[in-house]
Amino acid sequence: MSKTENKVAIVTGATGGIGFEVAKRLGKDGYTVILNGIDTEKGPEKIKELTNEGITAEFYPFDVTNEEQVSSNIKAIGDKYGRIDVLVNNAGGLGGRSRFEEMTTEFYRNVMALNLDSVFFASRAAIPYLKNGEHPTIINYTSNAGWNAGGPGAGIYGTSKAGVHAITRALAKDLAEYGIRVNAVSPGTIDTPFHAQIKSTKPEVFASWKNNIMLGRLGQPEEVASVVAFLASKDAAFITAETIQIGGGQALGI
Repeated sequence: MSKTENKVAIVTGATGGIGFEVAKRLGKDGYTVILNGIDTEKGPEKIKELTNEGITAEFYPFDVTNEEQVSSNIKAIGDKYGRIDVLVNNAGGLGGRSRFEEMTTEFYRNVMALNLDSVFFASRAAIPYLKNGEHPTIINYTSNAGWNAGGPGAGIYGTSKAGVHAITRALAKDLAEYGIRVNAVSPGTIDTPFHAQIKSTKPEVFASWKNNIMLGRLGQPEEVASVVAFLASKDAAFITAETIQIGGGQALGI
């Protein structure tokens, strides 16, 4: 993939895990990368790490569930650079587990805000600047839980990710006239610090996860990043409203 100068990519939730690898890959592909996160200690450390590799990067600490923070920060980024070329809505998470009978409204709203509201807030704010971008694109994250409704206690997470699947297609329809493409990736079980606790406390359980994956191993963050980088590139210029599974065949079950 050739270097492209002066292009700007925003990656939310990018101070670790998959998000950081996505930011690093886009930076190596020539983008100025804007890392978002709420960890104000880790953020500058990650910027230094990228800078040491010759990547132009900035850190914007804001909460993706806070409408005002998202709008004002993305506006500041867009005004500074005059464009946004790629928005990667990476921020999200399980948010804990709760069965519906015991689920509080606060828990429900928090999970929906983290996974779905964040996509809406960031995409809405970025659209005026994406219109100035080259091969502009939005890339969201959904999950197998969006199809199978998640495991016990993860039902509202699955519901939120089903929403991401739908809003990806809806945004693609809405923005096609401007040449803005919108796609999603659906990572399977990826070996990140997200799983560190179970990896250290129940290594046998962690090791067994690969048994449900056709390729017989867990994914690596870099393997998600490479697909995101492809979707952001001109090589994917005729792909929109799609969701790509990155799970080694996990979605089919074995």
